Amino acid sequence: MRNEPIALPADPADAEDFTVTVDALDRGQRARLIRRTRTGLGLSQTEFASRFRVPVGTLRDWEQARATAPDFAIAYVRVIGRHPDMVAEAVA
Repeated sequence: MRNEPIALPADPADAEDFTVTVDALDRGQRARLIRRTRTGLGLSQTEFASRFRVPVGTLRDWEQARATAPDFAIAYVRVIGRHPDMVAEAVA
């Protein structure tokens, strides 16, 4: 592991626990926001991706925290969460 800042150190009493870096925590929080927005709209990953013009593979990577969603994507998801019909109409 690189010398990344630690957000949550591993519990030494738990052999299966692991250290969480600041970057990993941020990636996880972004993934949660995206997943909650999508599920709150009652859409599958495929439906959300199609409706809002996001590549489904990219959406999956963001939701599973394999990749960090960039700031612009987080802003886009927040707007989708507040005005889903307006955004869907704008990108149609």
